[in-house]
Amino acid sequence: MAAITLIDDDENIVASVSLALESHGHTVKAFYDGVSGLEAVEASPPDLVILDVKMPRMDGMEVLRRLRQTTEIPVIMLTSKDDEIDEILGFNLGADDYMHKPFSQRLLLERVKAVLRRARPEDDPIGADPAGAAGSKVMKRGKLTLDPARHDSLWDGKPVRLTVTEFLLLQALAQRPGFVKSRDNLMDAAYDDQVYVDDRTIDSHIKRMRKKFRQVDPEFDSIETLYGVGYRYREA
Repeated sequence: MAAITLIDDDENIVASVSLALESHGHTVKAFYDGVSGLEAVEASPPDLVILDVKMPRMDGMEVLRRLRQTTEIPVIMLTSKDDEIDEILGFNLGADDYMHKPFSQRLLLERVKAVLRRARPEDDPIGADPAGAAGSKVMKRGKLTLDPARHDSLWDGKPVRLTVTEFLLLQALAQRPGFVKSRDNLMDAAYDDQVYVDDRTIDSHIKRMRKKFRQVDPEFDSIETLYGVGYRYREA
């Protein structure tokens, strides 16, 4: 199924989560601190990282920050604190999903399945229908080129690295330039029905996406905010 790296200093969680994932066909490599976990991911990138926030030697936020300097591997963050500031920070750093401890193994498995499906749409049987086929075609909107099959994003011919969630949000916006997408519309495009995220999560992803494009083109302004309504893509 998928190669998953689990980084958490709680031995009980590592044991139970590993067992649940392996029973569903995934292979799991577990690490108990941020430094060794980061080194392992960089040496042999997995399909997905499940990452605790509070850990010795290097916390999860720093691990995520360093990962996002070189890779867009999907990351699910775990935290024992019900702290929305941590959650927003995690999304701002490029996390794809977030779960609060304690959580049910069933819910975690659903989140893992959803993130992997978004990351590998070619593996989803839904992709065989006409709508899925249309969604896999290369899309060009002015300076923007999106290739879903390769997960490539180009701006004026220059690559822009996007996470899975960012790519899906941009794809949803760029499909119909000039048309407004509400935050609910964008949630539906980027997340499964079982996953709830609030408005600020979408705003965090959009903010991070704009920053990436402005690193390539300081004049980038193709994602417009309509306050109280949502976002729209303006073709450059």
